Amino acid sequence: MTPDRPLVLGIETSCDETGVGIVRGEELLIDAVASSVDEHARFGGVVPEVASRAHVEAMIPTLERACTSAGVRLADLDAIAVTSGPGLAGTLMVGVAAAKALSLALGIPLYGVNHLAAHIAVDILEHGPLPEPVLALLVSGGHSSLLLVPDVTSDVRPLGATIDDAAGEAFDKVARVLGLPFPGGPHIDRAAGDGEITIDFPRGLTSGRDLERHRFDFSFSGLKTAVARWVETERASGRTVPVADVAASFQEAVVDVLTRKAVAAAREHGVTDLQIGGGVAANSRLRALAQERCAANGIRLRVPRPGLCTDNGAMVAALGTQLVARGAAPSALDVPADSSMPVTLVQS
Repeated sequence: MTPDRPLVLGIETSCDETGVGIVRGEELLIDAVASSVDEHARFGGVVPEVASRAHVEAMIPTLERACTSAGVRLADLDAIAVTSGPGLAGTLMVGVAAAKALSLALGIPLYGVNHLAAHIAVDILEHGPLPEPVLALLVSGGHSSLLLVPDVTSDVRPLGATIDDAAGEAFDKVARVLGLPFPGGPHIDRAAGDGEITIDFPRGLTSGRDLERHRFDFSFSGLKTAVARWVETERASGRTVPVADVAASFQEAVVDVLTRKAVAAAREHGVTDLQIGGGVAANSRLRALAQERCAANGIRLRVPRPGLCTDNGAMVAALGTQLVARGAAPSALDVPADSSMPVTLVQS
């Protein structure tokens, strides 16, 4: 093993995607993903038991596909990294069990890592070493978090988080109200491109006492309800709902709050680099507004390409390589699947 370029396989099963990535140092060799999203679409959301069964079925084929595509044998690996939390308990167990089996069979170290920290580390594969510190805005179906990150392998400090619906969850729920398919994020982004921002939907926790108490926290439940009531009123009055305009107006309300708070946090903490990650980071309007506001405030913006924003094994392998390179002790073979793993715990 080359100390600063370890070959690490990463396994990600925190929700509905079976991800296997292989990384050598800061070089991505392969990112193989098997998604069960189509199986959940008819339910309008992820069903944990369905997702768990899908992971069991996809794990070995995805592992084989990753190794074959990368031209890597399991015997070549220096370490295994796996998401041990947070996430759905049942789905996490599938990935953790597979990683333990590989670690034991191959006689190589195991690293149980934090899903959120992995979303930060993945940008190393796109833009090189992370600035220290960096401010991370992580936005997905389960999380909306602002994190100060002096060291992604050992020091992640929460500044704010969602207090109700995460941004991605709000996208899914509003999409359902508008009759758009699941998952809602891509479909709302697409519809918004044909619409105009004509409705002033509320921005939660951005003024008065709410802002004082929740300076860097997020709330999208009220926004989701406001959209639902607006649409209900239009339909009750016999008017056609302008789906594209509603999508554009809702999307603008979400990304306005996200970027406004992220820039404010960066300035308050004297951080000059902002990284955005998580599935919602693929949203075109979020990227555009973040770039605009960062440029206006002298902040450098880092956003991975869309394929690395959603859940994937590459991000887990990326964090694994950093832990190995910095000499972090491996996790024990009895490392648990921790569905409520705190973000401050980078490694189990």
